[in-house]
Amino acid sequence: MRILIFTLMLAACGTQDPQANNEASKTDAPSEKKGNLQFGPPADVAEPPSDALKTQSGLAYKVLQPGQGKTHPGAKAEVEVHYTGWQTDGKMFDSSYKRNQAAKFPLNRVIPGWTEGVQLMVEGEKTRFWIPEKLAYDGRKGAPSGMLVFDIELVSITPSLAERFPAPPDVAEPPVDAKRTASGLAYKVLTPGTGSANPTENSRVQVHYTGWKTDGETFDSSKKRGRPATFPLNAVIAGWTEGVQLMVTGETTRFWIPEELAY
Repeated sequence: MRILIFTLMLAACGTQDPQANNEASKTDAPSEKKGNLQFGPPADVAEPPSDALKTQSGLAYKVLQPGQGKTHPGAKAEVEVHYTGWQTDGKMFDSSYKRNQAAKFPLNRVIPGWTEGVQLMVEGEKTRFWIPEKLAYDGRKGAPSGMLVFDIELVSITPSLAERFPAPPDVAEPPVDAKRTASGLAYKVLTPGTGSANPTENSRVQVHYTGWKTDGETFDSSKKRGRPATFPLNAVIAGWTEGVQLMVTGETTRFWIPEELAY
């Protein structure tokens, strides 16, 4: 039986939708660079130069500008980068600079050459990578083929969910002092609340939460988005509908939710 673990803080409950304003910001390419951008291929686009470094996988790279950062991103970190990509015949096929907006993505959701290569960088660094086809699109239909060359500038690093919100020591199973309901839901109050009333099944609540699987993987957190989640209690998984009704405003509780009460 699989179990999901959530730590929830009940921020508010009632019939009105609490306001939450939070606009995602976009990062433009620095304006002073616009007139100096060169989209033509570098002189060494056809193959790595003799002073390029090479990893065991066959990825070749050369640092063009050292960075000021001290840490490297992890394999699941979210990064913000500017980049330009060429095929070895000199054809440019993509560039974030042309869109005037840096790209953001988790490193484990891109081609293997990027996942490996960007982990070698620090913030502010610019590096050229020669990515063998097996570490690029590996013959994927419609994608650029052959070895690809990328100039990448690492703008910023956001640690992965697991790094920001590590699993608690008792993630694998409920501790002996956890309480259980008749449905099999286990829970433990971490911080008592200040409220006196419990929400009902039809209440609209506002919560901060982080969720883990029993192997310790962090799969979601409202704190990553910088604002609490707001929803009616009768429109979420059964374990939440039941569990949050046990809480009062200001309370933080950990729940171990059996699979039949989860998804």
